[in-house]
Amino acid sequence: MNGEHKIGSGHRDRAALVYLRQSSLAQLRENTESTLRQYALEEQAVRLGWARTDVEVIDTDLGLSGTSTRNRDGFRYLMSRLCLGEVGAIFGLEISRLARSNADLARLAELARLTDTLLIDADGVYDLADFNDRLLLGLKSTMSEAELHIMAGRLQASKRAAAERGELRTPLPVGYVYDDERCQVIDPDAEVQAAVADVFAAFAATGSAFGVVAAFAGRRFPLRAYGGAWAGQLRWGRLTHARALGVLKNPAYAGAYVFGRYSSRRTVNPDGSVHTRTVELPRGQWPVLIKGHHPGYITWEEYLAIEAKLAANRTNAGERPAREGLALCQGIISCGSCGRPMGTRYHTPGRAAYECLARHDQASTPTCRSIAAATVDDVVVEALLAALTPGQITLALDAAGHVADRHYRGIRAAELAVERARYDADRAERAFHAAEPENRLVTRTLENRWEEKLAALTEAETALAAARDTLPPLPDQNSIRALATDLPALWNASTTSDKDRKRLLRTLVADVTLLPEPDRGKARVGIRWHTGATDEITTARAVHPGTAKRTPSPAAALICERGSTTSNDELVTLLAERGYTTGHGRPFDVKAVQWVRHVHHIPTPGPYRDGELSVNQVAERLRCNPGVVYYWIETGHLHARRGAGNRLCIPWSPRIQADFQNRINSSSHLTPTGRATTSHGR
Repeated sequence: MNGEHKIGSGHRDRAALVYLRQSSLAQLRENTESTLRQYALEEQAVRLGWARTDVEVIDTDLGLSGTSTRNRDGFRYLMSRLCLGEVGAIFGLEISRLARSNADLARLAELARLTDTLLIDADGVYDLADFNDRLLLGLKSTMSEAELHIMAGRLQASKRAAAERGELRTPLPVGYVYDDERCQVIDPDAEVQAAVADVFAAFAATGSAFGVVAAFAGRRFPLRAYGGAWAGQLRWGRLTHARALGVLKNPAYAGAYVFGRYSSRRTVNPDGSVHTRTVELPRGQWPVLIKGHHPGYITWEEYLAIEAKLAANRTNAGERPAREGLALCQGIISCGSCGRPMGTRYHTPGRAAYECLARHDQASTPTCRSIAAATVDDVVVEALLAALTPGQITLALDAAGHVADRHYRGIRAAELAVERARYDADRAERAFHAAEPENRLVTRTLENRWEEKLAALTEAETALAAARDTLPPLPDQNSIRALATDLPALWNASTTSDKDRKRLLRTLVADVTLLPEPDRGKARVGIRWHTGATDEITTARAVHPGTAKRTPSPAAALICERGSTTSNDELVTLLAERGYTTGHGRPFDVKAVQWVRHVHHIPTPGPYRDGELSVNQVAERLRCNPGVVYYWIETGHLHARRGAGNRLCIPWSPRIQADFQNRINSSSHLTPTGRATTSHGR
């Protein structure tokens, strides 16, 4: 072996590691000779002087790629032993087998130089302390990486060429199979066809992937297995949300052939490890897109509509899709004072309100408001139904026709641009072929010009495809006019859910704004239609149920004006004469008047006339128990009347006081002792 003299006793006293690796399990299964050759390196280490007990075979990385150290436990174990200085030599069939990455191989070579470790492969022995060996090993590593790059580029170019013809065979989604002529066709299994078609039907009915999953509850869904023991077999299972999204977002179901829809991205984690993830590219970045390549379950226009609907359902991206609640403007209403969205709050199952979300952040303005949802919804629905009358539909369809004409003119301009670019490219090609091949000064310029024209043709074709994709389909005018006639009945039907009403509302209304209004009894609602037109409507705010039952202002004003000098009975009579009623619509009575007095803090007029005293005042003057006074009133000895508040009012004079004072003095029961023991409680 070349360089065998470089092996010294110090190397043989340490361990010899034999590192084995195959890039994939397929290579491990099929390239058995390479694996046997790598295991044979153990015998080569013994022949070079290492004891068999000092030779260790590391084969835990068989079937793993060497592009990085991720998941390569064997390579990490080798590096740890190398850092400890326990390794005298590392054996490999090729040095590039140790690591396909130049960075990993350079790190290994540097550690081998520092620890005086030899690298041995079929070409010889490398001592990394020797500059020539280090230079040769670096050159071989660079050539190995270049070889991988050239091979990968060649393979990718072949795949791209086959994909551009639509002939690159890839695993098909469930619902498709390859026929005997290697063409992609719909799966002949009727149950599979029905399951896939029902996914799109359920999405059209529910408008969300979760709705599709709910529609398939208790029903199985097919899955075509690829790889492993079940390769090619049709399996059945539960339809999950991820699988439903995979079907709805796959352009293959629209009859399109796509190559390069996903791309691998490598990122570096904080710990230095490299992580590879797969990302989905936007539709405009797909390298190959061939429409009408095979039969589809849906049309391309339906696929674009599904794509837009799924994007509108992404709440994590700021979208606010229609929900099941009764607030019809939920998700599309905003505050005209601060510009923030308005949230929906349900106070009771039948009552909802829109509230400015700026209040949660303590960033609300003085004119930020909350409003009953019914107040705004009634205005918007009235405007919607008024806009969908047959006359308005005719005007809208005429306007849509003009818009479609403008779109078609734009597409026609793009088509003409493609035609011109194709002519320029053909002309540049003819000029290139007409030149003498030996005249490189001319052909080099013509070749560059031809490439520029081809790039311009590709750009024009891409612009034409984008213009066609954004062209909205023209509606059937007769069906829309018929819908306008039946829409009010359809809107108010009990079978129409609130979610369906919201979806119908959003087809015409872009958003709603609650504009600032100084009058708190009114609300200004701004409506922006998808056509770009705007409407501003002022309406009265809904009265709170408690406010609606309050005493009417004229009646309350009368009680406040007369209450301090007029009794409750007199106020009841006066209110009845003027025809005033309570907030519940009933005639006023004493209790109702007393409640108004309590609310407005109106004092009751005094019950005593001039010369009248209360029972306690009479008892105080006669120095007797109040029960005695009540007894005299009950027996008719003392005259009294019922005043305001049902109080006893006793006419009093010096003569009456002298008469009853004599009665007390002449009575044996009303002596001071008797007065202390005699009482008539009331």
